[in-house]
Amino acid sequence: MTIKSLDIIHDEHRALAAMLSGLRSIASGIEAGRLKPDYDLLESMIEYIDKVPEKVHHPKEDQYLFAKLRQRCAEALPVIERLETEHRQGDARMATLRDALASYRQQGDAGFQGYNEALKTYIEQEWKHMNTEEREVFPLAKAHLTAEDWAEIDAAFLSNQNPWEGAAGEYRALFSKIVNIAPAPVGLGG
Repeated sequence: MTIKSLDIIHDEHRALAAMLSGLRSIASGIEAGRLKPDYDLLESMIEYIDKVPEKVHHPKEDQYLFAKLRQRCAEALPVIERLETEHRQGDARMATLRDALASYRQQGDAGFQGYNEALKTYIEQEWKHMNTEEREVFPLAKAHLTAEDWAEIDAAFLSNQNPWEGAAGEYRALFSKIVNIAPAPVGLGG
């Protein structure tokens, strides 16, 4: 049985992973002296993470997948509670990253180390979070949720516009902007 909602979550994880990899690649290029900081690009990339994964993706997981799994599998409760706590901390984590970028912009080279450390912390936390969902939650959900549960979850995910496609032009436009101005290999820019 194909579970559309898990496919959507996985696709959204891949899109976030691409953005995080791009941020890491740019920071590595700056650190090595191959790239000059493009603060507007970095700000756009952080804005994308804030608007899409933090504001659209995580609430969908909480409201649909985690809610159903919470009802069906007591074994999943500790991991669900940990992931929901991480979701609630998203705004604070984004504020830390934004503040670090603002300090970097204001201080120039002297602010890079603080920004880079905040970025590394954010990326590490997100990788752990996504891996926990895919390695722990997905198998439990597949094992314990019913066909009716999946039909309801899939319907919710399919009716909730994919933020990377379709009518959600704001996200598509932001993603396109990032791809067009980010230097290769992150994007198409110079």
